[in-house]
Amino acid sequence: MRWNFHSKPNPSAVRHLMDVLQVDELVANLLVQRGITSYEEAKAFFRPTLNDLHNPYLMKDMEQAVFRIEQAINNRENILVFGDYDVDGTTAVSLMASYLRSFYPNVATYIPDRYAEGYGVSYQGIDFAEDNGMTLIIALDCGIKSIDHVNYAKAKGIDFIICDHHRPGDTLPDAVAVLDPKRDDCSYPYDELCGCGVGFKLIQALSERRGQTILDLIPYLDLVATAIAADIVPITGENRVLAKFGLQVINENPRAGIKALLTQVKKSELTITDVVFIIAPRINAAGRIQHGNAAVSLLTEMNLEQAVQFAADIEQHNKDRRELDKTITEEALRQIQDLNETERFTTVVYQENWHKGVIGIVASRLTETYYRPTIVFTKSGDKLAASARSVKDFDLYEALEACSEHLIQFGGHKYAAGMTLYEENYPAFKAAFEEVVKKTIDPNLLIPEIAVDAEIQFSEITPKLMRLLKQFEPFGPGNMTPTFLAQSVYDTGYGKRIGSDETHLKLNLKQGVSETLGAVGFGLGEKLKLTQNRQKIDAVFCLDENEFNGSVTLQLRLKDLQHHND
Repeated sequence: MRWNFHSKPNPSAVRHLMDVLQVDELVANLLVQRGITSYEEAKAFFRPTLNDLHNPYLMKDMEQAVFRIEQAINNRENILVFGDYDVDGTTAVSLMASYLRSFYPNVATYIPDRYAEGYGVSYQGIDFAEDNGMTLIIALDCGIKSIDHVNYAKAKGIDFIICDHHRPGDTLPDAVAVLDPKRDDCSYPYDELCGCGVGFKLIQALSERRGQTILDLIPYLDLVATAIAADIVPITGENRVLAKFGLQVINENPRAGIKALLTQVKKSELTITDVVFIIAPRINAAGRIQHGNAAVSLLTEMNLEQAVQFAADIEQHNKDRRELDKTITEEALRQIQDLNETERFTTVVYQENWHKGVIGIVASRLTETYYRPTIVFTKSGDKLAASARSVKDFDLYEALEACSEHLIQFGGHKYAAGMTLYEENYPAFKAAFEEVVKKTIDPNLLIPEIAVDAEIQFSEITPKLMRLLKQFEPFGPGNMTPTFLAQSVYDTGYGKRIGSDETHLKLNLKQGVSETLGAVGFGLGEKLKLTQNRQKIDAVFCLDENEFNGSVTLQLRLKDLQHHND
């Protein structure tokens, strides 16, 4: 692991915050690192309010979108809400459909089949709209590159409103409105919204015209927070507000579908991380194993009893997904070994019978193992389809653009993307992708990085500090859980490997004459030898709380250990 220490923040900014906030230097340092340098910024960070949300009409084409929806309602048109099959897409469809249905009945939903239709707006979906007399499609989390599809729909007398957050191409689709804060000509103040977040801005604009306030939209924020967590967008600015209040809804009064998913969870209060690992995979599992419609049915269901039944079905899909994920990951790792490709700059693997629904998860697993830009291909009809994942700070999208001559289509973000190509082009693409990454990547990026925020002494680790750090939540990209370095610590002799396969580490650490602190390191079992015979070590960790028999104690969640060099 590569320990990357955060540069020292501006000392005068730190002193100013210490003075106006009455906090110690450590906390002031952490705030300045997050771009917070004034009392007003600190207040917005620690006490976000729904009034901090931007005016939705600042987004380009919002007036046109609202006007067209109002026109459709006044003319009693049938509206189709269309979205992708992942968490962002299905939550966005559930959000838009449930809001519109609260005052207008002629609203249907459509999620494309992952296998028959693939990602994004589909011709089948447009044909479905035509067959059912629908004259307006609202596309969420997709559509920014669907130029031919929008023209196809227009020829059939069907209008499009696009709510997307992916990077646009050189030409925008000829839709009635294209809502995307990443448009070059859009001056909306925040461009890191997820697809569901863009959908939320549209219902916010609609609600203002209907005389509602932001308080009327709070019940929809559980969906927005789930999408923000699952789509790994920065939890800064507007996303931070939406995530914070959405988490409150999830913990206090979630919709029936989310409540049903949480019936098995033994946690008093969920964090964004819990949403990522508990709620999101289950919603995703529907689209991966069965059909994304199952997720929309769950998330729009008002009756808890029915929702519990939907959730039970989805739980089974999730178990199936985990089995497939495990099997395919093992096969992919064997393929890399058999092809003797462990020293490459990229990982690109293909097997025609791998389940398309889990190749994205497998790509993430392979990235964890070899830590390099990774693409996993499978057969999809007469083409190959793939999911790609990147390493920190390497722009995968740009690398794919450089190889696009070999692809039929591709789309996505800096860190995750999808693509299709003809099978005969696979070897040429694989070679080209390796060459592009080899030429453009900084070799340091191929070593996993731990970003260290600050050095800390054990004497500074107190319940008061923990209470302050909790106010930094919700954590996520752009506001990660603070990571600390403690030097010259040692295990008091009770260190051991734990877990059924002994891959984890449990220590009792001491520094000088400080009190002993318990520490757990997941996946660090191999590091036990560093800690024996009271050897001095340096530890990088986050602060955590351990609940046991009703009592709560502070503990360290270890990220890495190294020998201490005097």
